[in-house]
Amino acid sequence: MNRKQKMIKKTAKRAKARFNKVENPGTAAAKERYISKAERARLAELEKAEATTEVVTEQE
Repeated sequence: MNRKQKMIKKTAKRAKARFNKVENPGTAAAKERYISKAERARLAELEKAEATTEVVTEQE
């Protein structure tokens, strides 16, 4: 790759990076972060514990 091609490639990369920073209207919302199996299990336990405490307070 010669010098001119390298410069063109760099400027294209920079332009793409700048474009990626801009939020484009009409596109889908940002993807939610990944939640691991262990994290899901922990959240399910918390939800289950909250549900049982609600049932206990309702019975009293």
